[in-house]
Amino acid sequence: MNTAATFALADPEHAPHARRMAWAGLAPFGLGTALIWLFNGHNPDEHAWVSLALSAYAGLVVAFLGGIYWGLGFMQQQSAPPHFMWSGVPVIVGWIGVVMPPYAGLVVHGVMLIVCYAVDRRFYPAMGAKAWLNLRFRLSAISALLCFLAAAGC
Repeated sequence: MNTAATFALADPEHAPHARRMAWAGLAPFGLGTALIWLFNGHNPDEHAWVSLALSAYAGLVVAFLGGIYWGLGFMQQQSAPPHFMWSGVPVIVGWIGVVMPPYAGLVVHGVMLIVCYAVDRRFYPAMGAKAWLNLRFRLSAISALLCFLAAAGC
């Protein structure tokens, strides 16, 4: 029996642990943004460290969004699914955002989170992951907004 052919992605409603972990992934965005604004103008060393830490976290999340396509692609019957070419783009853009000053890199990350969601809307249905798009939208919107708010506080 071919396990790849019988594999079906769990619906987010039936994967509560994955859902909780996804929502928990927003905590560093919220905490980092709050600390950036808290330290703004008062503690320059801490402000710089928190800004860089949040930018690095956002870059990792963006890279992870590209990595999802590798996992989904391994389940496809095609030898080279078209989304494999896309999967490297978030990694490169995430890295570029991390090496930029945080006030600019966080904007790059926020824009890329939105772009990744737009690409996901195109590819997820064909890969059996359409049920995850509502959660992806919510997470992307909140994390992008927090990146933009953090960039404004840098």
